[in-house]
Amino acid sequence: MTLNIYLSGEIHTDWREQIIAGAKDLDVTFNSPVTDHAASDDCGVAILGDEPNKFWHDNKGAKINAIRTRKGIQDADIVVVRFGDKYKQWNAAFDAGFASALGKSLIILHGAEHQHPLKEVDAAALAVAERPDQVVEILRYVLDGILPA
Repeated sequence: MTLNIYLSGEIHTDWREQIIAGAKDLDVTFNSPVTDHAASDDCGVAILGDEPNKFWHDNKGAKINAIRTRKGIQDADIVVVRFGDKYKQWNAAFDAGFASALGKSLIILHGAEHQHPLKEVDAAALAVAERPDQVVEILRYVLDGILPA
């Protein structure tokens, strides 16, 4: 069985790379949003033209990014959503809700300090992990039935 994993959420740490490296021996494929912050923010105006108003600048970019995000989540077997320590990721909360509404298997990844503010998001998940290696072990167990050593 091959699993298609969508890695959503914060883009300021290497959590995606940790999961991908840890899962290199598993039958999985990965997809994610654009993680170049500037490209993600400016894609709308770069493609569709400048906007003098920051609201419309952001609106254009958000909608173009949503095309990629929706497709990635719809095609995924499992959606992993990471909430980071430094920034509020409202888009990650949306992605978690969208994945849940589609009936996708959802793994939430965040530190203990976010347990209370994310309790409703966590309640929609099938697993809540604190570290990328725990996500890898979940994938290994789901695919191969193997527990960590």
